[in-house]
Amino acid sequence: MLTSGSPAPELELEDTAGQAWRLSSYRGAHSALLYFMRSTSCPVCNRHVRDLVAHRNEFDADDVHVLIVVPEGRDAGLAWQTDHGIPFPVLVGSAGTPHESVGLTRKVFGSMQQSGTILVDPDGIIRHAHGATLPINSYDKKGILAAIHSLRSRANS
Repeated sequence: MLTSGSPAPELELEDTAGQAWRLSSYRGAHSALLYFMRSTSCPVCNRHVRDLVAHRNEFDADDVHVLIVVPEGRDAGLAWQTDHGIPFPVLVGSAGTPHESVGLTRKVFGSMQQSGTILVDPDGIIRHAHGATLPINSYDKKGILAAIHSLRSRANS
């Protein structure tokens, strides 16, 4: 798993429309909060996404762009995004699983996809990284908010 304070990897994914997406395109402009779901059918992960949606205005106020990353393919990601009315971009892997690219692997004999969150500042530095095998532990809301508060404090100094 990635660590706070380290440079973000060169993530290259695609959105549900098939358009290329690169984390590097956020450098110098916005912070990016990526939530890596275990699966679109995971009820706990869906609850975490609903919380992100509920706090959308706060993220917007802090210029933090939220992105949801799913391990399924583009068609499944788009169907889930549409069915659930997700206002954030939904990203999938263009080659391999996007989760592996940030160190979120399959555990417990390869049956449990890890999930987690990564906050990357406009300079391309990871300010929060948290992953877990059990989805209930993958969304560290307090840690995310503390990292965003830290970003805000740095911007105001």
